[in-house]
Amino acid sequence: MTESQLRKGTVELIVLDLLDSSSSYGGQLLDRLVEEAGVEVSSGTLYPLLGRLRKSGLVTTTWEESPIGPPRKIYELTPAGTKRLSQLKAEWDVLAQAVTRITVQKGS
Repeated sequence: MTESQLRKGTVELIVLDLLDSSSSYGGQLLDRLVEEAGVEVSSGTLYPLLGRLRKSGLVTTTWEESPIGPPRKIYELTPAGTKRLSQLKAEWDVLAQAVTRITVQKGS
């Protein structure tokens, strides 16, 4: 697994988790990724991910008027997205425990 593959999977988990707490538009998600998760993601990474999540039925979109510009596409988690988020969290827990076990054993 390359670093970019690992990052891609973790960004999906973080985005789904952020949307689980509140729906957001893309620019807002970019800000939330930095502010809430401490992760910088480019719009060139985020928007294709959001498109894949929408095509997979994990998020839904609606349009909302913006007070300072064009309407915004709001992303919201679907029930399938909530289920996928639970699966990703469980997988992450298993992986994190395995990494912790190995690094503690080696004294790293």
